Amino acid sequence: MDILANIALGFERAVSLDALLFCFIGVTIGTFVGVLPGVGAMAAVALCLPFTFYLDPTIALIMLAGIFYGAQYGSSTAAILLNVPGTVTSAVTCLDGYPMSQQGRAGVALFITTIASFVGGTIAIILMMMFTPVVAALALRFSSAEYFMIMLLGLVAASTISPGSHLKSLAMIGVGLALGLVGTDINTGTVRFSFGQLALSDGVSLVAMAMGLFGVGEILSSIGGAPRKPMDAKSITLRSMLPSRSEVKSLINPILRGTGIGAIIGALPGSGATVATFMAYATEKRVAKDPSRFGHGAPEGVAAPEAANNSAVQAAFMPTLSLGIPGDALMAFLLGAMMIHGIVPGPRFLVEQPVMFWGLIASFWIGNVILVILNLPLIGIWVRMLSIPYNILFPAMLFFICIGVYSVNFQVFDIYAVIVFGVLGFLMSKLGYSPAPILLGFILGPMMEEHFKRALLMSRGDLAIFWERPISAVLLAAVVLLLIFSVREIMRQGRADKQRLIEEAQDAG
Repeated sequence: MDILANIALGFERAVSLDALLFCFIGVTIGTFVGVLPGVGAMAAVALCLPFTFYLDPTIALIMLAGIFYGAQYGSSTAAILLNVPGTVTSAVTCLDGYPMSQQGRAGVALFITTIASFVGGTIAIILMMMFTPVVAALALRFSSAEYFMIMLLGLVAASTISPGSHLKSLAMIGVGLALGLVGTDINTGTVRFSFGQLALSDGVSLVAMAMGLFGVGEILSSIGGAPRKPMDAKSITLRSMLPSRSEVKSLINPILRGTGIGAIIGALPGSGATVATFMAYATEKRVAKDPSRFGHGAPEGVAAPEAANNSAVQAAFMPTLSLGIPGDALMAFLLGAMMIHGIVPGPRFLVEQPVMFWGLIASFWIGNVILVILNLPLIGIWVRMLSIPYNILFPAMLFFICIGVYSVNFQVFDIYAVIVFGVLGFLMSKLGYSPAPILLGFILGPMMEEHFKRALLMSRGDLAIFWERPISAVLLAAVVLLLIFSVREIMRQGRADKQRLIEEAQDAG
């Protein structure tokens, strides 16, 4: 009965006029940003964050979260029609979505992504309503030692589970941790690593960092790219989007499997939706009677990753809200945005801010329904968005980025910081480094430092507190196992690269 009362309390807040308005604005912006390749949800959330400072914190969170999961819906449009993923998570959708488009079944592929996303997100919301209070209740038993270890586990998992080089991810986490040290020490009041800049006494601006790395960096990377082929919106009608009855039956199990994978992976700190989509696609290919169909327009190859994607996105709010541990880079940014609004996520959040928590959960339901409405009848509008020239889109984005970052602290220094981080993000993309671990390290670094010092104060400086407490010892063992796995993968990759160079040298000789 308590859950039903809390749900009613949440919907009472979520159906208010201002909540509905800003939920609609958030998911619309998110869908628009997701459709446009190369922009990304992080840039959109960072750009809109300054405009939420004058809103009620609950309304601000509803809007920012709407941008987050709305971008996941829209990102599949460019992946299917242009073979260009709007976000990293929609890269898997390209494998079968674009071949379906070439076969004249783009409408069916778009319909599948919308329904799979809706089902995956809806089931994940139900699971979040059921298990987030349980996780929060268990987390009340955590001390600083457990909090430090679970944050460390999240950082290590982010580098070892995510695709790409583990060594590069660990290095970027180190950069983020170092940037998190800049500013005033909360324990001693000492200003550290400010280099005489008064603007750095409060630390590096989170908004400037996110806008630079993910906004300006992506813009610089996309400038000079290959021109995009304009799409014919008239060729995609509502009738062409309807799949056959047999296809609908064959997609039920892939959608449910993808939803389950996404919910589990998304709820793990440090994993994120990218891992979930790849795992869902690999699972469907493994259980398929004819795996050769995948990569040539298999509807299951679209349905399962899309369900896993949106399920993971919704489930990622579980550790963020109940533990204060972000699941991925974007959740880390939302965690920082909550702190800017004076909200401290964690075990006490559900008790101290029940209207905000349950109102946010209820808004997810409403946002998912709005997204179905936006993505099915209005698909022609989103297809036309793909024809916006970059030479018009990008200067406008740069203008709003500068205005947005300046409005946070009204300091010109922050604009320079955006430029520096933008160039850094561009160079990182060219060198194969992901900027996401930097943001994770930057957000979690100060929190880890605080809990580490508290744990040592509790134990009078004895480090044994981290392996003498049962929960902390289990988390420490998980960290060690992940590090061993990471070292093995790094050594294996090094041997593979060495062998490849030897073979290339022999071929050249």
